[in-house]
Amino acid sequence: MSNPQHIVILTGAGISAESGIQTFRDAGGLWEGHAVEQVATPEGFAADPVLVHRFYNLRRAALRDVKPNAAHIALGELQAEFGGRVTLVTQNVDDLHERGGSKDVIHMHGELLSAFCTACDHHWRQAEDLTVETPCPACQTRGGPRPDIVWFGEMPYEMDRIEYALQSCDLFVSIGTSGAVYPAAGFVQLAHVHGARTLELNLEPSQGSAFFSETRHGPATRLVPEWVAPLL
Repeated sequence: MSNPQHIVILTGAGISAESGIQTFRDAGGLWEGHAVEQVATPEGFAADPVLVHRFYNLRRAALRDVKPNAAHIALGELQAEFGGRVTLVTQNVDDLHERGGSKDVIHMHGELLSAFCTACDHHWRQAEDLTVETPCPACQTRGGPRPDIVWFGEMPYEMDRIEYALQSCDLFVSIGTSGAVYPAAGFVQLAHVHGARTLELNLEPSQGSAFFSETRHGPATRLVPEWVAPLL
């Protein structure tokens, strides 16, 4: 994997776990005690927007108590100092990559610190709580704003840009992902088909480990800085 010119990196929940951010969904399939259908679907929001806003307000507030870890910081340094091109894609909705120094992050599943209006499709930064009374800053509709999170049944953001990057990169690296959630689980195969080397950095083998050219297992705070250092 010497001298790559374009690296595409995909990060998942595992990179933020060491900062203290837990995955929304537990082993029983519940999100913080709620069925996925209640808090992570457009139908759930339509049925009980108060519950959905409360759920994401708590997640948003929790970001204030966590900090980027060594893995986030190493990727920020890679984006800033690498001689080639680095495309950073994350499944995470936190802002730890940005706080770790990354300037260009594709949040394919949306962001906790963003909102959008279902009435006019305006998107904006939202650090404070959202409620059913929050007006859209563009059209002033109340009840229209919702968390800017890609819910089940919705299309992830910037898929055209991601797929183009995967088709043109010479190294694809997956960090802290389960390899179980599509379309991200298929990124390794798309990159491989177009000639890229592929590397998995994960705490343990993912469901897609067999598709990678190389796998390294251990905590992201150790593996990511070790991988980044020789590239700089």
